[in-house]
Amino acid sequence: DWKVWSKTDRYFIKQYEEDTNLRTTLLVDCSESMRFGTGALNKYEYACTVAAAMAFLLLRQQDSVGLTVFDESIRERVRFGSRPNHLVALLAALDSPEPASKTDMFGILEEVAATQNRRGIVVIVSDLFVPREGLFRGLRMLRHRGHDVLIFHVMDDEELDFNFSGTTRFEGLEEAGDLVCDPRSLRDGYLEAVESFRTELKRKCAAELIDFQTIRTSEHLDA
Repeated sequence: DWKVWSKTDRYFIKQYEEDTNLRTTLLVDCSESMRFGTGALNKYEYACTVAAAMAFLLLRQQDSVGLTVFDESIRERVRFGSRPNHLVALLAALDSPEPASKTDMFGILEEVAATQNRRGIVVIVSDLFVPREGLFRGLRMLRHRGHDVLIFHVMDDEELDFNFSGTTRFEGLEEAGDLVCDPRSLRDGYLEAVESFRTELKRKCAAELIDFQTIRTSEHLDA
């Protein structure tokens, strides 16, 4: 405390508590691929639960939370709010969209970067089945605007483990077409492709100082 020092010629440390209002934008993917699920919750339902839990914790500490639910375009948007009853509006927005259509991740990230003037945290909850070039461009744009970015990469157990057996017809989502095959003959190549996909995501996110976490829909949220 330099004023006290100037009067007393002794050093005093001024202590204080600072209240900060953190602004967090939750981006939840509701594209058609998020409909997939083999457990109690499909990927979209799990993503909504993750977003709702985060919103609850943020509002408990009086931080400001906004929400965007998207596929090719914005399906639901809730403006920032910090009051406890703001959670009701967030839950209503998460409950309304039915997963459909493809994902325009770059377009959504570009709009968030253009409209969020204040620095904050952007949380993306998605399976990230999107063109990767556009995804990484959008993430770099957010980081260059000063936002901290956190990604929850939501995957079903069977997408990560591929324990299918016997002749199987896979129904493609987001206009991917159908495929009849023996999954055992594809398993090694599939798992290698998935690991390559996840490794690229983790490496590119680490380069931009983005927190990245793959989570299975079978995992409890406290984990």
